Amino acid sequence: MSTTNPTATQHRRNGGDLVVESLAALGASTVFGLPGQHALGVFDALRRSALRYVGLRVENNAGFAADAYARTTHSVAPLLVSTGPGALMSLAALQEAAAGSAAVLAIGSQVPQAGIGGGRHGYLHELTDQSASFRGVVKSVHTVRTASQIPSAVAAAWESALSAPHGPVWLEIPQDVLLAPVEIPRVGELPVAPKELTPRPELISAAANLLNQAARPVILAGGGVVRAGAEAELLALAEQLRAPVATTFGGKGAFPWEHPLSLQSWLEDRYTTSFLEDADTLLVVGSGLGELSSNYHTFRPRGRVVQIEADLGKLESNHAALGIHADARLALSALLKETDTAGVPGALGERERPGATQQPEGEGTGIGAGEGMGVSRAPEADVADLLARVRDRITGQQLDLEQRILASVRDALPDGAVSCWDMTILAYWAWSAFDPRRPNAMHSAQGAGGLGYGFPAALGAAVADPARPVLAVSGDGGAMYSIAELATARQYDLPVTWLIVDDGGYGILREYMTDAFGEATATELSRPDFVALAESFGVPAVRTDAERLAMDLAEALAAPGPSVVVLPAHLRMFAPTHLPEG
Repeated sequence: MSTTNPTATQHRRNGGDLVVESLAALGASTVFGLPGQHALGVFDALRRSALRYVGLRVENNAGFAADAYARTTHSVAPLLVSTGPGALMSLAALQEAAAGSAAVLAIGSQVPQAGIGGGRHGYLHELTDQSASFRGVVKSVHTVRTASQIPSAVAAAWESALSAPHGPVWLEIPQDVLLAPVEIPRVGELPVAPKELTPRPELISAAANLLNQAARPVILAGGGVVRAGAEAELLALAEQLRAPVATTFGGKGAFPWEHPLSLQSWLEDRYTTSFLEDADTLLVVGSGLGELSSNYHTFRPRGRVVQIEADLGKLESNHAALGIHADARLALSALLKETDTAGVPGALGERERPGATQQPEGEGTGIGAGEGMGVSRAPEADVADLLARVRDRITGQQLDLEQRILASVRDALPDGAVSCWDMTILAYWAWSAFDPRRPNAMHSAQGAGGLGYGFPAALGAAVADPARPVLAVSGDGGAMYSIAELATARQYDLPVTWLIVDDGGYGILREYMTDAFGEATATELSRPDFVALAESFGVPAVRTDAERLAMDLAEALAAPGPSVVVLPAHLRMFAPTHLPEG
């Protein structure tokens, strides 16, 4: 009897083949992951499929890469991990995917069925209830116990991930099921019908009536607009209403940055907060008005709020509103048809607003406050006035270095490029002040806020579209979470330039602690020579400064393959809620 391994042509199909056949049938072209003992059946099946496998060095980083791939493509990103430690290592990334509504399909292995649930067999990686670890994180949990269940389970998980609101899902399959031979025919078509959230007509009519009658309508656009691909509908509605538009940090790119009605993204700013509060009808689209979008819950609307939100748990969770549970694109499209200027005095195309806006007692920060009293003003003038006040406030805080660095990044980055930002001071600036120049081109970890997102996310975005460069931005603390992925970038020759702002510690925590306690603790870090370390991976690297940054970044982004640019700099945050005396 021969003891040689069977060739690919001799291979008898097993549960692992059903997994990859199901993914291919659903339209997947790429999978991310990291192999492990119990998952080898599905990884072996990859070599018999046309799926592209991108392997990262840490499961959490593989999850971040899948997250950005899903955001970039508006589709599902499969993530393959193993049992126990491998599965648990993906949880932080899946939390970010949940917060950012990224459709990640995480497929994990399990111990053989005999060991599930009791801990009595002592299998390596065994957990008493592995799926329980995921239930509070992901959108849905799916389990398989026989090979015949695999295609339907993969399809159900895919459909759940892609139904509005998008989100990560978890599917686990025991080792013996992945390895068991099957007689099931090759998987052909797997019909799925991701659920669309259509707005209720009577709610759209009520919202349109409020907007039609409003003298000061304002729109706050969140990440739901970007995820739904509703940028065109948002622009059309804003122009039809002549309503100023602010975008949340997750909604960057949802509205043209330089449009005359664009309030941009200065949400950590009391002037902007007051402007939103002063709207007699505030239309919130694709945002739950959470901590960051509400200026740390200081937002107190004085007019009516209309909220369009696909995540039912976020609908009216922070502020009373006319709540519309719907996909942003479908709801905005319906509002476009319902909003009509006919018979509404001073509405829409003819709309002008009072020169003085009402403010909370003692603030006096409103647009036009104390000037032009009784003189009607166009909304575009109010927008320009607000942005001028924000610029003056920032200028008064002596933050020239921070603004020059962010401007250098913008100058170096091609208009069509994607940027992925870690939790670092420069990213906090970017949330408010960076123009992504097109929709769905700026991704960050501001949903769950875990360190280490920037570089692996950029790798995922580069896999999605390798024809254009991608920029990753990290601090030195966050960079150490994903430094191993320099090997991944080199292995797949991905066009990612990694800007590491090295300030010798956890800069934002240093600033928080110093402000709160007068002194920082546990924030200072020893770190490597990032240039030498990158070069040891075969990745070209350069150390730069504020004067050369734009040039060095542009050269790195223009070169093929991965690169690293290290900027030693201590940056400060702007004061988000500063008010002038009096």
